[in-house]
Amino acid sequence: MASLQTPSSLLSLLLIQFLLLLINQHHLTHAATDAAAAPGPTPAPLNLTGILVKGSQYSTFLRLLKETQVGEQIIKELDDTVEGFTILAPTDNAFSNLKTGTLNKLSMQDQSGLVLYHVLPKYYSFVTFETTSNPVRTQASGNNGVYTVNVTSARNQVNVSTGVVDTSITNALYSEFPLAVYSLDKVLLPYDLFGPKSAVSKPRGTPDNSTSTAAGPSSEADSSSSSAVVFTARNLVWGSLVGFAVLMGLVI
Repeated sequence: MASLQTPSSLLSLLLIQFLLLLINQHHLTHAATDAAAAPGPTPAPLNLTGILVKGSQYSTFLRLLKETQVGEQIIKELDDTVEGFTILAPTDNAFSNLKTGTLNKLSMQDQSGLVLYHVLPKYYSFVTFETTSNPVRTQASGNNGVYTVNVTSARNQVNVSTGVVDTSITNALYSEFPLAVYSLDKVLLPYDLFGPKSAVSKPRGTPDNSTSTAAGPSSEADSSSSSAVVFTARNLVWGSLVGFAVLMGLVI
């Protein structure tokens, strides 16, 4: 005959089962915590050069990015940027359509300015372009301040104007925050570098105000001196005539 379990043995059994449940719960909790703490795959760093190389028609722009070190600067700042960057990349054909010697005539500083003029210090999607207000800042600057462009958008087409060049963004090579890279059929020429000379400097032959001002008083002084000399000469002549008349009267 089977022996009946005593209340104490039942209590011990229940206690053992409870302890087993606690141990299992403890293991499950640790497993979930470890899974949550385990680092995920590290995202690949953004590769501006790779994006342009993949586009296969941006070798001139790539060369300028490297020679001016603008490309390296952008990659470094992408890790800390809050607003992102937008690169407007002219094709090789766009550079070929420039006047012969255009790039060679630029100093290294102006070449850097030209490249930076194609970098907008903000991430712009096609939708963002539709709501942006002009003028739009670029990364380039000069004696007249930050270089800007005007952007207009209609029917999914974005147009960019510099005051010298008008062109449109043809397609997106890459567009995921914090970086957008768009293709251009023309090189953006900053007005400060390629606009009419009279707009950025005084035309040749323009008289200097300081010279004109200085010449005024000098001319007046010369005129006054001339008048004084004539007046003195007249007095000497009249004085001589009066003296001669008095002398003749005494002789008579």
